[in-house]
Amino acid sequence: MKAGVNLLNFGPAASPESLARWTGFVESLGYHLAMACDHVAVTRDVHERYPAPLYDPFATLSWLAAKTSTIELGTTVIILPYRDPILTARMVASLDQFSGGRFIFGVGVGWSTLEFEALDLPFHRRGAMTDEYLAAMKELWSEKAASFEGEFTSFKEVLTAPLPVQRPHPPIWVGGASDAAIKRAVIHGDAWHPMNMDMNWLRGYGVPALKRFADEAGKPAPAFSPRVKLHITDRDLPEEGRKPGIGSLSQVRDDLGAFEDMGAEYVLLDTYMDVPEDTITHEPAWAMLMAVAESVFDLGAESLR
Repeated sequence: MKAGVNLLNFGPAASPESLARWTGFVESLGYHLAMACDHVAVTRDVHERYPAPLYDPFATLSWLAAKTSTIELGTTVIILPYRDPILTARMVASLDQFSGGRFIFGVGVGWSTLEFEALDLPFHRRGAMTDEYLAAMKELWSEKAASFEGEFTSFKEVLTAPLPVQRPHPPIWVGGASDAAIKRAVIHGDAWHPMNMDMNWLRGYGVPALKRFADEAGKPAPAFSPRVKLHITDRDLPEEGRKPGIGSLSQVRDDLGAFEDMGAEYVLLDTYMDVPEDTITHEPAWAMLMAVAESVFDLGAESLR
């Protein structure tokens, strides 16, 4: 199982310099992946959770691609309805080119009603828009002039070269925990990317549902690549109600081992506990990431335990 880190591309301490330090640091520790989040209109509800400044993930990751050599770079997640799919397809292909084929394209439908309103987009149709945009972008990443006719986007004979290095496209990770999101991962994705979910739910419903929906669709099940909160405590926490990744280093080690046992291909560690004040300094997050790298991961073998 590979391990990644969720970059803080938002908050008072976010800057080009801090993002370069974040990515260089986790690459030097042997982490395999660094990802950044996405919002376009930082409305009041977004700002309360992800305070400004919030750096655009496409621009940020393109810049970081030039400052790194081996670590994969990705989005957790691009909110697909926010951008025209032709534009998004071109940015994805360009970023995959700039990174030498190291890009992972995480996508989701979004959650902020205020942000959808600011962008004059229909919040209640965001799932249908996401499905259609994914289908359209796959046409745009083909080697021919692409045409598409849909409810939300239509175009004829559009070329989007340069094409992605990774063919037919970079890995698509689909976020979300609803049945619709899991089915979207099966139909359009290379991995299912649920975020901060309860371990018992993942084990008892989420991962079995992924396999069941794949069987029903007659398709191979996509990979399982979860994002989990990381917060290390000085002592063990009570198991009842504890979320995976939160607890003592021993408990976190067991959690990551459980993800590996469930077949996780990657796990993305998210040190942000939804407390905006914690973004003022990044050193505590870096200390936890170093502890996990040194005490949990066998980086030479690229596996856990």
